[in-house]
Amino acid sequence: MNVLMLLKPKETVKYIYDTNTLRQGLEKMRAHSYTAIPVISEDGKYVGTVSEGDFLYYIVDLRNSAITEKEKHRVSDIIRREFNPAVKIDVTMEELLNRAVSQNFVPVTDDLGTFIGIVTRQDIIKYFINNK
Repeated sequence: MNVLMLLKPKETVKYIYDTNTLRQGLEKMRAHSYTAIPVISEDGKYVGTVSEGDFLYYIVDLRNSAITEKEKHRVSDIIRREFNPAVKIDVTMEELLNRAVSQNFVPVTDDLGTFIGIVTRQDIIKYFINNK
């Protein structure tokens, strides 16, 4: 099975840029009711994933609740590089299933590290149910 069969392409996926402010990132997550969202660089490379908790802990650590303060900080300040690592397009279905145990979605990159989309946990589970 080729992962491309399950891929939700970048054009259909909501993501934020690492140069976005905290406020911009939070607003996009809230607008789409996401608990986590992929982060890419301006040149399209996958940088990581940020979660609601990442924003919350960073804001608490700032100890300043003024919304204007959120404009001074960037999403790149809160990314945990080891959280939700991307897979290449030649990943096995078993590896996707292993990732889906702890992640809502699996980011997918090409050989150059460019973000090309995601595979959702729901689609991975459906694949395994339908291909017993």
